[in-house]
Amino acid sequence: MDITGLDVHYGRGRGRHHALRDVSLSVAPGETLGIIGETGSGKSTLARAVLGLVRASAGSIVVDGEDVRTYGNRRWRALRRRGVIQYVFQDPLRSLDPDLTIEESLTEPLLVQGVGRKEAAGRARVLLGRVRLAEELLGRLPGELSGGQRQRVAVARALVTEPRLVILDEPVSALDSANRVQVLEILKELRATGVALVLISHDLGSVAGTADRIAVLYRGELVESGPAHDVINHPRHAYTRLLVSSAPTLRTDPVDRAEREALRALLDA
Repeated sequence: MDITGLDVHYGRGRGRHHALRDVSLSVAPGETLGIIGETGSGKSTLARAVLGLVRASAGSIVVDGEDVRTYGNRRWRALRRRGVIQYVFQDPLRSLDPDLTIEESLTEPLLVQGVGRKEAAGRARVLLGRVRLAEELLGRLPGELSGGQRQRVAVARALVTEPRLVILDEPVSALDSANRVQVLEILKELRATGVALVLISHDLGSVAGTADRIAVLYRGELVESGPAHDVINHPRHAYTRLLVSSAPTLRTDPVDRAEREALRALLDA
């Protein structure tokens, strides 16, 4: 995916609000891009623009060689049917039909594409193993699984159509520490499949060990991006430094409250 000069705004005249302003970033096949920002930074708007759920006013969004920003409703429906772009919600119950078994949830997108039922069932079993879940869970309903299990099923469902791009919006923020580590480990293993992952989070610590590159959004603007190691260890923008200073696992020295207050004052100036 390549995004160039993306603008998204809401309203008109004096009530016009720029949710995103001139954002450019990319993620290659087999790469994980972490997009970091606090509430209101524009990260969810960016995801919705890529998914065609909000209209960008300028720029391009190239996925699989085509600028999807120019798509009309008919072409978007065709793209969604093919499953080229997939999305994983923070709450997996938004992705999974509570009345369908896990097997039915995993095979449904393939059956819509015309894949035979036997082949679809086989692919469902393979994917369940890839997200470290037992085959015996295929007959259960989402409500019978734990939160961590449901999120791993949601990841498997996103992968079942062999997408080019998967966007994960705060996929571990609602999980306990053990499940959070396990889901992030699974995401790291997915590099080998060649899928491009966009991992959206407000927590820099959650993506530090998973993302290959990190992009930082602040008030609708891309203020910093680069290899994860460089962004974490040599942050250039005041907001990025504030994020790093607020993540104890990323620092070898104690968190300095005075430093955080100075950085926040600099941002508010």
